[in-house]
Amino acid sequence: MANREALRELQTRLASRLQAARSGGVSVAWLAVKAGESNYLFPLAQSGEIFPLLNVQLVPYCQPWFMGVVNLRGGLFGVVDLAAFLSNKSSRPRTEQSLAEHSVITFNSALELNCALMVDSLSGLRKRDAFSEAQLPPEGSPVFFGTRYTDLSGAHWQEINLQSLSQLPEFLSISA
Repeated sequence: MANREALRELQTRLASRLQAARSGGVSVAWLAVKAGESNYLFPLAQSGEIFPLLNVQLVPYCQPWFMGVVNLRGGLFGVVDLAAFLSNKSSRPRTEQSLAEHSVITFNSALELNCALMVDSLSGLRKRDAFSEAQLPPEGSPVFFGTRYTDLSGAHWQEINLQSLSQLPEFLSISA
């Protein structure tokens, strides 16, 4: 129960910081998340809101990485397990309790896609000066992979262009 409350507090703080960053007061470029064993950066201009993952309704005959749909602020959003999508594997079996520890990040409404990406954890907001090195994505990477960054502690972070992802036919085609 304490973990849920701590997660909600973190989500609330991040949502406040996201709003402040969007209004121009803070020079932040990305929302940092962890999905599976990897670290990812979502551009703030392409990211939407952060929600706890609750009450996902399963949809039959879909891709294994498509978790189902969820009601967020009265809108119906498809939920994609980001780690499963990127690895092209099935979403890991999870209990209701373990799902409650995950978050979903919606796409910015300007991208006109009612979709949310499920991530394992939120790692805060990042500016360019949080990274010591930047490289082009590795050869053969998906088209939506942006720059690959290394932070000051040596951890690697892969930028994901959500606009490119939102237009990818493989991402939009959820039928199995």
